[in-house]
Amino acid sequence: MSNHPNHLQFTLEPDDNERLASLCGQFDENLRQIERRLGVEISNRGNHFHIIGSAKPAQAAGRIIQSLFDASLNEVITPERVHLSLQVSNVDALLEPASAGEDEFSLIRTKRGVIKARGFNQQKYLKSIQSHDINFGVGPAGTGKTYLAVACAVAALEREEVRRLILARPAVEAGEKLGFLPGDMAQKVDPYLRPLYDALYEMLGFERVAKLMERNVIEVAPLAFMRGRTLNDSFIILDEAQNTTIEQIKMFLTRVGFGAKAVVTGDITQVDLPRNKASGLRHVLEVLREVDGISFTFFTAQDVVRHPLVQRIVSAYEAYERSNSSHD
Repeated sequence: MSNHPNHLQFTLEPDDNERLASLCGQFDENLRQIERRLGVEISNRGNHFHIIGSAKPAQAAGRIIQSLFDASLNEVITPERVHLSLQVSNVDALLEPASAGEDEFSLIRTKRGVIKARGFNQQKYLKSIQSHDINFGVGPAGTGKTYLAVACAVAALEREEVRRLILARPAVEAGEKLGFLPGDMAQKVDPYLRPLYDALYEMLGFERVAKLMERNVIEVAPLAFMRGRTLNDSFIILDEAQNTTIEQIKMFLTRVGFGAKAVVTGDITQVDLPRNKASGLRHVLEVLREVDGISFTFFTAQDVVRHPLVQRIVSAYEAYERSNSSHD
């Protein structure tokens, strides 16, 4: 690559028209997506590319294009694939100075593989979990809050840093009534805990999860089951914390014992509690915000790593809510 001030020119090899078409997308939609996200201009003649923009975004665009071209050897480059590449490129931190040791916290190694943080906020989240005993991950669906917390928990268990994993969720009805669901109480609340099971199965495998649950090394339970317990040497995750009451989240946080680490995740824009009940997560953000030793990571629509439309949906809701609150 030859680099000039605010200009970047390079050639992709080999000169393969089919791979170039996959890289650029229909009507160059993949290149336009990179342009919009990074604020650069991209032009090409065949496999010769020219990028105009600020130095760091232009260099990032060049790396992404090269990476996507390499990937085109084995896969079709879709807008979704471009979106994920942009997330991995740490777009939102391009203008921030690099911090020492950042890479150390961007990877979680488990026996079944390596999980990589996508973007600045996910890296910050992982670093906070490593360095704090109580952590909050707050933001919209699809930002990896729960998945990364479970990955950290599995890695801690495999490194024998903790003896148990405890994953809890409030069994709050989101329009459905528990009483009308079939089965006993355990079967009634099981669907509410399913996302936690799914993450465990992916990272440990179905059979190993089943064995560890039989030995009570892993416990997946409704939040109400935490009352009256003190949890030592455990990695504890409270998911969907926006659906806890003020009393419930206080109860959960005071269960944390010696040698324990707790991660609380939630999205304060999706509260399913009755209207007369205040969200414990919203309340705790005000009460504990300045408490030393507790970390808070706030995710935004830009951190969503699902379908690109999910990111736009979250952004639209955020803009609508800001507009309404300004009119009140």
